[in-house]
Amino acid sequence: MRLAPTPGPMIKGILGLQLGLAALMFGGDISRGLSTLTFAPAAPGLDTPTKPGDQTRRYRPGDVPQGPPNRPFPAPTEMPERLMFQDVEREGTRVLRLTGEIAEGDAERFAAHLEASTDTPATVILNSSGGSVSDALAIGRTLREAGLSTEMTAGDVCLSACPYILASGVERRVDKEAYVGVHQHYFGENTALPAFLAVADIQAGQGEVMAYLDEMGIDPMVMRHALVTPPDRIYILTEEELRTYRLVRVEGEGASGGDI
Repeated sequence: MRLAPTPGPMIKGILGLQLGLAALMFGGDISRGLSTLTFAPAAPGLDTPTKPGDQTRRYRPGDVPQGPPNRPFPAPTEMPERLMFQDVEREGTRVLRLTGEIAEGDAERFAAHLEASTDTPATVILNSSGGSVSDALAIGRTLREAGLSTEMTAGDVCLSACPYILASGVERRVDKEAYVGVHQHYFGENTALPAFLAVADIQAGQGEVMAYLDEMGIDPMVMRHALVTPPDRIYILTEEELRTYRLVRVEGEGASGGDI
């Protein structure tokens, strides 16, 4: 007489699989935590002058420079948790300032703001510490479709995901006293799976960013600096690099022209 299989072994197998996945997840978290430990001197703050070969700085919102005291919008340490849109007049021309972190849903808010505007600005001025990559790409495509230019004034920062918005301007100007920086991103990090199972998502995200940069006429090789700079650091692009990667461009001055 054959006895029906008991559920015990199956339950034990499922439990063992769950414990194995938990161990992998725990190990991944530990390894990520250990990777942040270093015996090397801490990277200098963002307000420390850079020079070629010495361009990596700490990346925390509280570390970014204050900028000119008369700036008409919040200093970086007081940046809103999502983008703030401010329409201002400059020399008789309307410009739109984007200030703050790039939060999920800001792309839809930006598109709605432009659509509701009776007088579309010619230029968007950026001052952002970064945030959502997908929203930055969507904002950039909306901006390019509208034929707008991008600009950074003295003391402005454009870090992390923000340079993708800068890249979308038909003309792109960066003041000598502004900061443009790149680093590694998270692409919808899945906390329910161990890190090795999320590699495909990360690679897909990087591929999307590189395709976007090519679409905007930016040299995708700028990503080589981002890929080797940890998320708690930022790589500040030099004036020459901004030109080389075409992140600055002024009509009539060639593809690599610009303010700097």
